Amino acid sequence: MTEIIRPTFVVDKEICLRNIERMAKKASENKMRFRPHFKTHQSAKIGEWFKLFDVDAITVSSVNMAEYFATNGWKDITIAFPVNVLEITNINRLAANIKLNILVENLDSAQILIKKIRYPIGIYIKIDTGYNRTGIAPSKTGIIENIISCFSQNKKITLKGFLTHTGHTYQARSTNEIFSRHFDALLKMKSLKQRFKIDFPKIEISMGDTPSNTLCTNFSDVDEIRPGNFIFYDLMMENLGVCDYKDIAVRMVCPVVAKQLSRNEIVIYGGAVHLSQDSIANIDGKRMFGRIVIQKDGEKKLLPPLNYVARLSQEHGILKVTQAQFKNFQVGDLVEIIPVHSCLTANLAKKYLTTDGEEILTVNS
Repeated sequence: MTEIIRPTFVVDKEICLRNIERMAKKASENKMRFRPHFKTHQSAKIGEWFKLFDVDAITVSSVNMAEYFATNGWKDITIAFPVNVLEITNINRLAANIKLNILVENLDSAQILIKKIRYPIGIYIKIDTGYNRTGIAPSKTGIIENIISCFSQNKKITLKGFLTHTGHTYQARSTNEIFSRHFDALLKMKSLKQRFKIDFPKIEISMGDTPSNTLCTNFSDVDEIRPGNFIFYDLMMENLGVCDYKDIAVRMVCPVVAKQLSRNEIVIYGGAVHLSQDSIANIDGKRMFGRIVIQKDGEKKLLPPLNYVARLSQEHGILKVTQAQFKNFQVGDLVEIIPVHSCLTANLAKKYLTTDGEEILTVNS
């Protein structure tokens, strides 16, 4: 492997391929389009790995990211973020060259789009099924009807269907709660599809979140799924029971720079600008920003949960370790930190290294 001398985001390609294959198979078995969300990895090189499993349609989170992946050969892209009408020139440029879908969740945006869209474009109406971040409540059918009616004024616009992100599955306290939240969202989306499919026979349901796409089995009437985090997974997903430790494909590898014997703490070069500030509750009830993997006797070893990333400042990470483990750390060692949230950690990294030593560039490189 390339010599690591500073915090480095390391990706295990084989685990990623296994995770992609599993999700692609699930989509195929349920007769759904697999439109993975590329905001997690943000990399043209990693995007090529998906093509091994016949993926030809993707999701992104910004116009900038859509431009990056379009430049790298992707021709069917959904921007899963409420349309920013200030970017209409860039949106038209993309729509002129690829099959582009955008999201609308209010009449104001729709009225601007009908005046300014110049090329064929697909539009999904963003539905809020309980995450309470953005989108139209499924009960607000009058608002939805007004938006759909508005679209008819521009022949370049095609109504694709209804799209939701069931992001509140990430806040579940059990796998049963994930199943329940998914099923509730599914019923809401199916109800909308039934209401509008008489006038729009090809209308679709698009759903996307890693917890439910990984665990759930009921996808009746769903046309596509858009998970993103699943390629890497992370501690948050393991903590929810969504994945196993062996499914987590990424580590932030950090140098040890100091030891604080009086506090049983190890200081690493790897802080909030590398790991993000996302945390989950550790086994002792305290905030944890990552789990620790060390090299011992020629093998990698995941340390017990009472050894963890306990605090972060901008560049510093503080590992709280047991007295028994303290002796296993030396200044100049490299330790692997399993991130709590791989999407944010990957975004902060800007470029990655595979376990085979290959450098992976991203949209941020």
